[in-house]
Amino acid sequence: MTTSSFYQSPAEAGEENPLILTAELDEPAAVRLEAWRRAHYPPERNQVPAHLTLFHKLPGDWHEAIDEHLTERCWTIDPLAGRALGLRFMGHGVCVDIDAPALVRLRAELAAAWRAALSPQDRQRFVPHVTIQNKVTPARARRTLQGLEAIFDPFACRIEGLALWRYRGGPWEEVATYPFGAAPIDCS
Repeated sequence: MTTSSFYQSPAEAGEENPLILTAELDEPAAVRLEAWRRAHYPPERNQVPAHLTLFHKLPGDWHEAIDEHLTERCWTIDPLAGRALGLRFMGHGVCVDIDAPALVRLRAELAAAWRAALSPQDRQRFVPHVTIQNKVTPARARRTLQGLEAIFDPFACRIEGLALWRYRGGPWEEVATYPFGAAPIDCS
């Protein structure tokens, strides 16, 4: 994938109202990561809260099938253990790498079920992370990385469920949440 296509929005890539699937982190982890994102992400580009993306672009017309699959699957799962291991330089930003083997297995299961619908980006190897800075110069990203490395200590987190979003060209619209071990919540 070229750098220019990587930065295309789903709408620019020719897909109308695609779906995005994220993992829901426990409140302490979410609050910490959101504070870093607010401090370091360019404010004019920061339209969504800190998130751990599982799939970047699922077809919008698969909504019912995806909802049914997640409804049936997520209530059978207990919250998953995770650990924020460290920071990673991404060229034009910084992310926090999350070690969560059970989440990686769940994501692989979902990818196998939805293989026909996956974009090239979503077919790539999944490395759980939360982006706290993006679309800045490499020099600025390096400064952010150095500053955060001075205060970063690995911390435990829990993945408490999944959230499905619809991309409409700006802030994401939350469609539903699928708490692990509980009934889904329709956000419409």
